Amino acid sequence: MRHHLGAIALLATLPACAVNPATGERQLMLVSEGQEVAMGREADPQVSAQYGLDPDSALQAYVRGLGQRLAAASERPNLPWSFRVVDDPVVNAFALPGGFIYVTRGILAHFNSEAELVSVLGHEIGHVTARHSASQMSQQQLAQVGLVAGMVLAPRLQNFAGLAQAGLGLMFLKFSRDDERQADELGLRYLTRARYEPREMPKVFAMLANVSQGESAGRLPGWLSTHPDPVDRQQRITQMIAAMPDSGPRAVNRNEYLRRLGGLMFDHNPREGFFRGQTFYHPDLRFQFTFPEGWRTANQRQAVLAQPSGQDALLQVTLDEEVSPDAAVRAFVGQQGITPGPVRATSAGGLPAATARFVANTADGVLAGLVGAVALDGRVYRLLGVTVEARWPTYEAVVTATFGSFGRLTDRAALAVQPLRLEIVTLDRAMTLEEFHRRYPSQVALDVVARINQVRPPDRLAAGQLVKRVVGGPVP
Repeated sequence: MRHHLGAIALLATLPACAVNPATGERQLMLVSEGQEVAMGREADPQVSAQYGLDPDSALQAYVRGLGQRLAAASERPNLPWSFRVVDDPVVNAFALPGGFIYVTRGILAHFNSEAELVSVLGHEIGHVTARHSASQMSQQQLAQVGLVAGMVLAPRLQNFAGLAQAGLGLMFLKFSRDDERQADELGLRYLTRARYEPREMPKVFAMLANVSQGESAGRLPGWLSTHPDPVDRQQRITQMIAAMPDSGPRAVNRNEYLRRLGGLMFDHNPREGFFRGQTFYHPDLRFQFTFPEGWRTANQRQAVLAQPSGQDALLQVTLDEEVSPDAAVRAFVGQQGITPGPVRATSAGGLPAATARFVANTADGVLAGLVGAVALDGRVYRLLGVTVEARWPTYEAVVTATFGSFGRLTDRAALAVQPLRLEIVTLDRAMTLEEFHRRYPSQVALDVVARINQVRPPDRLAAGQLVKRVVGGPVP
C-alpha cells in the first residue's frame, strides 16, 4: 500500500497537461517555462564564446530586428527572444530553449531574399513556440554544451574521458520528422503574418538540398545534421502554399537583402587558422605545428584538436592564461588528482618551452600524457596529449613530436592569406551565368557561384539583376 501511495504522491507533483498556444496540442511538459529560459540563458554565452559571432554590427542588428518582429507576433511574445549571426561558414540555423536563435553567416550567404531569411527565422521560432527543444533537451544534454565550451579553455581531468568526443563538435538536437513538419507550418504562419511572400519558402529547401552536395565542414554541423529531408519538406510546403487563398502582394525584398551581403565573409576565415595536410598555420598569431598523420583534426575557436582513428587519445593546443611556459605547466599538473613527473625547461622551434609528463586518476580510470607550453610574442600556448595509461607508450612519440613541431610561422604566403568575401554586382546587360563568371571571375568554381545565386549555369541573368560573386584572397 505504501508503494501505491508513493506513486500517487509522485503523480501529484507532475505538471498537468496544457494546451500549447502555437500548436493547439496538449503537452505534458516536465520543464517549466522558467527552466526552459534558464537552459537557453546558460547555453547562449557558451555558444557565442565557442563559435563566435559575426563582427558586422549592422548585419546583427538587421537579423535581430527581423527576428524580434516575427517573435512579437508569435504565440509566445514574452520570451526573452534573441537573434544572432554566428561566425561560421556552414549553412545552418538553430534554436536553444527559451527563444535563443542563431543563423550562420554561411546560410545568409546562400539566401537571395529577405523573405527566405524570414522563413528560416520563422521555422526556428516555431521550434521554440512548439517547445520542441524544451521537450528533448535535458539538463544533462545542456551540461554537455557547457563541457565543450569550458573544457576547451581549462580542462579538468575528471572530465577527460568525455573531452575527446565533446571537443570535436557541439551536440545539436535532431528533431523528429513530426517536429520538423510542425516547425515548417509555424514558420509559414509567421512568414505570412509578417506579410512576406510564402512562395519564397520552398526556395530555401531547394537551396539546402543543393548545398548539401558541396558544403565544406565548419565548426558547427550543417543543416542536414539537424534538419533532415529538405526535398520532402519542399514538396509539402509547396502544396500548402498552393492551397492558401490569394491575399494580394507580399514582400520579397530581394535587392534590399542582397545589398546587405556586400563584404560578407565567405567560407572559412584563414586568418584564424587553416590546415595544409596535417600542418596547422595561424597567420594572425604567427605560429604553426604539425599533427600526426592520419589523425582527425578540428580548428575550434578556442582550441585546435586532433584524434586518432581509434578515438583513444587526444591532442589539444590552446592559449594559456599563465605568463610563462613553466607557470603554465606547473598550474596544469598542480590540479587535484594529477601525479606529475618533473617539469623540464626545454625549447620548441627555438622558442622557450616547458614540459611535464603526468598520470591522472579519474572516475573513468587512469590517464597518462604530456603537457607542454611554449612562449611566442607575449603569449603562452599549451599543448596537451592524453590517453589511457595503458596506451601511453603507443602515443608518447607522436605527442612529443607534435610538441616539438611548434614554431614561429615565417612562410610569406601563409602569412598573407585573406578571407574570401561576397561582392554584389549589378548587371548592365542580360547574360548567362557562364558569361557572368568570365566577365566577373570569382575565387570559387562556377558551381559554387551557381549555388549561392540559386541559378543553374544555362540560366540567363536579367539586365539590372543583382548577382553575387566571391572575391578576396589570396586563399591558402
